[in-house]
Amino acid sequence: MFNLILFGPPGSGKGTQSDKLVGKYGLIHLSTGNLLREEIAEKTPLGIEAKSLMDKGQLVPDEVVIGMIDSSLEHHKDAKGFLFDGFPRTIAQARALDKLLELKKTGINTVISLDVGEEELIQRLLNRGKTSGRSDDTDEIVIRKRFAVYNNETTPVAEYYKKARKFQSVKGEGTVDEIFETLCRVMDKKMKQ
Repeated sequence: MFNLILFGPPGSGKGTQSDKLVGKYGLIHLSTGNLLREEIAEKTPLGIEAKSLMDKGQLVPDEVVIGMIDSSLEHHKDAKGFLFDGFPRTIAQARALDKLLELKKTGINTVISLDVGEEELIQRLLNRGKTSGRSDDTDEIVIRKRFAVYNNETTPVAEYYKKARKFQSVKGEGTVDEIFETLCRVMDKKMKQ
């Protein structure tokens, strides 16, 4: 089983590249946002708990998110591997994910970060905001605040995986296909190890 975390700030192209990587390598795409929506739609016990918290404006606790990931891993026991998108965002989440994967007799093989300059990210998000319907993509001040939160929360996560020698950064600027080719070179190399 090959497990990948695709890392990067809002607008770095994680969603676009995740779809392409999942298609090429046959991985299961685990987006915590999608998992939450699925659990809520299916009215599972975890989904009901998450919806109750979200309706009160509270964050869904790590234990609930890890529970959803566990449920998804169980549901896809025969998978070639998983691509984690948008998770983990904190060191506590990274440790919890490592512990869960260890129980499943697997682990994170590599973390690839899409490296994109802030001004490029702002332009991408503002452009996406014109068509996405996402209000958080239309206001530059809000976008800059999201980057600050991302940098504060996720920089320690990058350090966590660097210490484990699982972290690699790739250039996330260029055409979609150029970035995908770079990601594939990294993936192919890591899969042979």
